[in-house]
Amino acid sequence: MTIRNILQWFDGDVRSRRRMGRQNGHRIEWMRCLPFFLLHAGCFAVFLVGWSWFAVTTAVVLYLVRMFAITGFYHRYFSHKTFKTSRAAQFAFAVIGNSAAQRGPLWWAGWHRHHHAHSDKAVDMHSPMQHGLFRSHVGWFLTGDGFLTKTERVRDLSRFPELRFLDRFDWIVPTLLGVSIFALGWILEVFAPSLGTTAWQMFVWGFVVSTVVLFHATFSINSLAHLLGKRRFETRDTSRNHWFLALLTLGEGWHNNHHYYPASTRQGFYWWEYDPCYWVLRGLAFLGIVWDLQPVPERILEQGRNSKQTRPPRRAA
Repeated sequence: MTIRNILQWFDGDVRSRRRMGRQNGHRIEWMRCLPFFLLHAGCFAVFLVGWSWFAVTTAVVLYLVRMFAITGFYHRYFSHKTFKTSRAAQFAFAVIGNSAAQRGPLWWAGWHRHHHAHSDKAVDMHSPMQHGLFRSHVGWFLTGDGFLTKTERVRDLSRFPELRFLDRFDWIVPTLLGVSIFALGWILEVFAPSLGTTAWQMFVWGFVVSTVVLFHATFSINSLAHLLGKRRFETRDTSRNHWFLALLTLGEGWHNNHHYYPASTRQGFYWWEYDPCYWVLRGLAFLGIVWDLQPVPERILEQGRNSKQTRPPRRAA
């Protein structure tokens, strides 16, 4: 292990200083990604710490809150600007999204914009058609090239120093969340023993398990949403709609809809397409926290209704 390996865990800018002319950037950097692998190994600790309703509920709640921040803000706001919000709310939801341990908003949005510009082409690093299922699901961001932030694609976001800070030191917020969950578990273990939870149980379920499941639910849109499901719209890529992926990701599974018209805040274009992220954003709009949610144009809705692959289910009488 070199000093550089260690520094990469703490300072995301270490790599960007030597990005030009780097060879073999497509290789997986096992040492840099050690924390990612340790989180997965940590899931097996559930057999040691047991479970309680409080710990499992905490895991589910943190999954849902952080998935909303990834779906609603990392994706629909930072990547596509499908609605507007204040600078304070922008930072608050960037912090919540960052707590999902999927790096900073600049890195996330930069690579997603790159994906839309080159979807399913050779330079699309998470295309299952080009690079296989493993590479598209997790392998791409474990590489040297995948670690770098596509700064040229997020110049609009890079003007905010607080977002640059989250991007450079993306480990701080997840670490604080993990420590806080452990501390909460210790407090409950001491002062509310009737809940049957412990510090380590809360940490394993509330942070480790919740984060790992969140990883793979999010990554499934890069990989499985280009392999499973139906295509309502003709696009230049292999994007597909799948109801189960939408269920896991609060609405991201309507991937073919999204690739056909990414400017819409809503990804479940029709009433029967489950998109709770959009419903929550509507609630935030009612409260004045976000505004100018972009609709799906009627011409696109009509085009989708006429598709042979779209048949609306009957409403209950």
